[in-house]
Parts: sequence; C-alpha cells; structure tokens
Amino acid sequence: MRIITISRQFGSGGRELGKRLADRLGWDYYDKEIIDTLAMEHGLDPEYVKRALSNHGWHNIQLTYRNSFSHLLYDPGVGTQLLCREREVLRSIAELGNDCIIIGRDADVILEEYHPFRVFVCADTQARLARCMRHEANRPEKEQLTEKQILRNIRRIDRNRAQTREILSGKSKDDCSAFELIINTTGWEIKKLTTALGDFALQWFEE
Repeated sequence: MRIITISRQFGSGGRELGKRLADRLGWDYYDKEIIDTLAMEHGLDPEYVKRALSNHGWHNIQLTYRNSFSHLLYDPGVGTQLLCREREVLRSIAELGNDCIIIGRDADVILEEYHPFRVFVCADTQARLARCMRHEANRPEKEQLTEKQILRNIRRIDRNRAQTREILSGKSKDDCSAFELIINTTGWEIKKLTTALGDFALQWFEE
C-alpha cells in the first residue's frame, strides 16, 4: 500500500494537483468524500460538516496538549466529535490497503505510522488570490466574494490549518522536515506538474 498525502495553502492548487495525480496513477482519491461520509453518518448537511471541521475552535486549546487526541474526547461539541470521527475514517481508509491520495485533513500526521509520501503545496499570495478569483467567477454573481473577502479567507484558513498542525504534531508550519516534497505552484499550470510529481513519488516508494 502506498499513500500520498497533500497538505496545502488555501488557493495554491493542491486539491487539483492531487486529483490529477490520482487520475494519472489510477489510485483511490479522498477529499470531499470524507466530508460526505461524516455528513451521512451524522445526518448533517455536508457544508455544515465542512464548516465545523474548519472552525473547530482548537485555537482555544493550550498548545501544551500537543500530540494527544485523548483530551478532545471529553469535549461534547459537535465539531470535536466530527474531528475524532474524521480521524477514525482516515485510519479506516488506510486499513483498506489500497494505494491512495488524501487531500488535507492532516492525514500525514494522523497516518504517520503508514509512512505516507508527504507533499506540501504552496504559492505566493497573488497567485492564490488569482486562482480563487477564477473559482469565484464560476459562482452565481450574487454569491461571489470580493478580493478583500478572499484575502481575509486565505489568512484565516491558513492560520487555522497552522494551529491545528501544531497541536497535532507539535511542529511549526515552517518545519520543512515534515514533508518529503514541497511544491510552489506559482507560475505553473497544475497539469504540467502532475507528471513530475507522480514520477518523483513512485521513485520515493521504490527507494
């Protein structure tokens, strides 16, 4: 079994890169499927589950709790229950034994014992903003976010992801040793990076 986990900055194109890579390799792909599974299990709207997992409130937990999930089990909040169940879902995916790619969800930390190939995808702020603006253009005009709102979302989501990672792993988001490969997508078409990433990852598994 081979697992590739893709962590990413918001708007960097990590999700698209992961999906293209899964299609190229013919591997299982998990992203929103995890959200949908949790929503179905709990009888909740998928968008609600996504928000609950993204705004989990861990920023209120002292960082002295690093590397421990046990204290979360005593928090009756729906968000925390979903986080704990999400961890179980990720482990169930790994136990299937299929080659797969998992986007986000701190899978690289939670599934560390499976020795995944850990990728981090980043880009400069302007490239991320441009990508998000293109995405917004596909939404109904009344629902589109402004550039200012998008930038605010980028900062908020990056901050939440960094804090979650530090709580789970005890490592700063700036600790590059946590990943086998870091990809800066600035100035690149995602599809052109897919082949290079696939070749590198397969070589890594062979080694």
